Amino acid sequence: MSVLAWIIVTALAGGALSVLAAAAFALSAHRGLVQLLISYAIGALLGASFLEVLPHAIEAHGNASTAAAIVLAGILGFFVLEKLVLWRHCHDDHCEGHEAHTHTEDHGRSGLLILVGDTFHNFVDGVLIAAAFMQDIRLGIVTALAIIAHEIPQEVGDFLILLHSGYSRASALAFNLLSSLATLAGGLLAYFTLSAAQDAVPVLLALAAASMIYVAVADLIPGLHKRPELKATAQQVLLIALGVGTIRLAHFLVDSFLG
Repeated sequence: MSVLAWIIVTALAGGALSVLAAAAFALSAHRGLVQLLISYAIGALLGASFLEVLPHAIEAHGNASTAAAIVLAGILGFFVLEKLVLWRHCHDDHCEGHEAHTHTEDHGRSGLLILVGDTFHNFVDGVLIAAAFMQDIRLGIVTALAIIAHEIPQEVGDFLILLHSGYSRASALAFNLLSSLATLAGGLLAYFTLSAAQDAVPVLLALAAASMIYVAVADLIPGLHKRPELKATAQQVLLIALGVGTIRLAHFLVDSFLG
């Protein structure tokens, strides 16, 4: 397939699959299973960022210091965006992106915030996926897999918040699916824009690595510390390792498939 076809397929399939899987988990799965998914997603994000995306970004730049500086700037930028309640779904000092809100006040506002934040987040994911595919097909596939892995537990939390905000199950699913189309929009815009500006691809790769690191370290890992007991910690470490291992396995499988 062409690069454009890969971008379209992964953006559409990834968005729809993550939302549908999240809806299924949110409606039927035990909360503990969602926590397992989060641990796995951390490993997938860290594995993709440090083992795949960041090395490609450094290679594309030809200067490790420059690439590292962009990653650092990206992490700081995502922190500022989160503070502005644009990047993630934190509100009133309570992060709503990965767990159900337990309070009843301001539910309507929280639901709207979820939709706005998700749309922006999905659009950025599409840009990052496109940049990865334009650098290398294998890198694009691995990047898309990592993004989908962390989207599922995040979407579970989002879906639950929409339900608590007064949305019906059908409405919550429909709005989440509509929001997921922003991934395709971001991917297409990036493809046609970056085709004329290839110098921007290495920068976006470094920002993609920064995004994955920030989400894993700032958003997901703190939630794991709520279960400090030895058994839970061992389980979390194993699942994180499994997530990293999945990325490595995906790399070898993609290499084999693409020859």
